[in-house]
Amino acid sequence: MNNYLLSILFILFSPQSNIYAQNKKSESTFSETVRDEQGDLNHDGRADKVLVKMDIINATRPLLLQIFLSQPNGKLKLEIASTRIIEAQYPIEKKGKFNGYQIPDFFIEGGNLIMRSEIKEGNITHEFRFQNGNFELIKVNKFTYDGLNTTIESKFNLLSGIKIDVEKSLGSEKTIRKSKKTTIIRPLPKIQDFKFTDKEKY
Repeated sequence: MNNYLLSILFILFSPQSNIYAQNKKSESTFSETVRDEQGDLNHDGRADKVLVKMDIINATRPLLLQIFLSQPNGKLKLEIASTRIIEAQYPIEKKGKFNGYQIPDFFIEGGNLIMRSEIKEGNITHEFRFQNGNFELIKVNKFTYDGLNTTIESKFNLLSGIKIDVEKSLGSEKTIRKSKKTTIIRPLPKIQDFKFTDKEKY
C-alpha cells in the first residue's frame, strides 16, 4: 500500500516539478554587464546610470538596456528596460550565426543619451533627450561608405524635421552632392518603442 501511494504521489508531482524546472530554465538571466555609463540625464544635478546587460544563459545572447534615473532621496530608479533596442548577438533569424555587429556604445553628452551603432558599411548615432517622462529621439546621424570611393553623411534633426545628406569622395572634404529635405515626425519616437530594426528608419 505504501509503495502504491508513493507511486501516485510521484506521478502527480513529477510533471509539476518538470514544468517548474523548465520555467526556471527559460527565464532570462541578464547577468553580464557589457556597457556602463553615468551622467545627468534628468537634469537634476545627480548622476544617472545606463547599463547594457547580456543574458549569457540564452544561446542567442540577447541584450537588455536599462536606464536608471536619480531620485530626490539620492537613490536610482529603473526608468526604462528594453530588450528590443539591441539585436541579439546570435539571433534565431540568422540561425545562430553572429549578427555581424558589435554591441552599441552608449554615452551621455550635454544631458542627452547617445547610442552609437554599427551598420552595413558605416555607423549610425541616435540621440535621445529626456522630457516629460520620456526619452525622445531628436537626432540621427549616419555615415556610410559605398565600398568604392564615396562617403555619405546624413544628419536628421527630428525637432526641426530637416535632413541633410552630404556626399563626398573618399579621403576628400570636397562635396560632390548635397541635398536637403524636410520630414516632420510627430510625436517624436520614444526609446521604449524603439527596435533595432528601426536603426535606419529615420
